[in-house]
Amino acid sequence: MKIKLNDQVAIIAGKDKGKKGKVMKVLRKHRAIIVEKVNIKVKHVKKTQEKSGEKIEFEGKIDVSNVMIICPNCGKRTRVGYKILESKKKQRICKKCKEAVDKVAPKKA
Repeated sequence: MKIKLNDQVAIIAGKDKGKKGKVMKVLRKHRAIIVEKVNIKVKHVKKTQEKSGEKIEFEGKIDVSNVMIICPNCGKRTRVGYKILESKKKQRICKKCKEAVDKVAPKKA
């Protein structure tokens, strides 16, 4: 999956189309992500003798195909490509500005 934790993404399809947010959780098994303050769901909790009933709001999952990453360099929503570095590591790059999307950790000596 080309989207990782803490990436800024834009929603391109569905009821929340046009919204932007930060990825809070990646669900690889379901090919979905959870984005901060997007796709809000409401769960009703029944009252008990100890506690009164309440409505709980939480973020629902969004399929990866419905989001695009926002490049931190150019600020545009873009697709993600890969570049192989000399150290044989893959680095994610923006398809529009050809700059690195994430920072590469410096090699420990």
